[in-house]
Amino acid sequence: MNSFDKPPPPEPMSTSLIQVRKLTKSFRKGSNLITPLENLSLDVSRGEFLALMGPSGSGKTTLLNLIAGIDTTSSGNLLIDSQDLGTMSRAQLTRWRSQNVGYIFQLYHLVPILSAYENVELPLLLQALTRSQRRERVEAALELVGLSDRAHHRPAELSGGQEQRVAIARAIVHDPGLLVADEPTGDLDEESAGAVLDLLCSLSRDHDKTIVMVTHDPKAAAVADRTLHLEKGQLVSPGRS
Repeated sequence: MNSFDKPPPPEPMSTSLIQVRKLTKSFRKGSNLITPLENLSLDVSRGEFLALMGPSGSGKTTLLNLIAGIDTTSSGNLLIDSQDLGTMSRAQLTRWRSQNVGYIFQLYHLVPILSAYENVELPLLLQALTRSQRRERVEAALELVGLSDRAHHRPAELSGGQEQRVAIARAIVHDPGLLVADEPTGDLDEESAGAVLDLLCSLSRDHDKTIVMVTHDPKAAAVADRTLHLEKGQLVSPGRS
């Protein structure tokens, strides 16, 4: 190249946090081969709030667990923030998940004998943090979900909506870029569900979290930036909600 040649333009950076290409997941159940997902491709932008809908058995939770690094693909490619999850060992996936993903469950999965503070602190016990550093993060997470005044209450002393907000605080306390939520409002009354959805919207909009949420509730899906429908392991209606 001489001094008059222009260098080639840089490759544009991908705006997708999640890139799924021709993904298939199969497993054997007795003599039968079960394929919850087949040849699925999908992109999820950074900071996007995506809802996944579909009938039971359509592959929604399977896809969620693959994105979260809990399960592994049978074939195809799954990249999260340009990292190929298919090349990672189980130990590497566990370490990657603890740093990059927060999982929100329908039934909270809080430890009954621990306070809200102690439940939120649990993921941080695996990290090289001092007690004061853990306290700072836990208090910030509880404040963000509006439960600073319930820090020392155990799950039995909280409403269902408050328990789910504790679970969300636990999911975000290590500041992951990706949140996955499996029916996060499925066990809540309408008012509590609305508060949880408002919180998820705020995490996406104001804190740049990418959220992938499985739901059967059209009202819950309506708050997301986009809704995709799965049926028999394939996307059948990929469009803007």
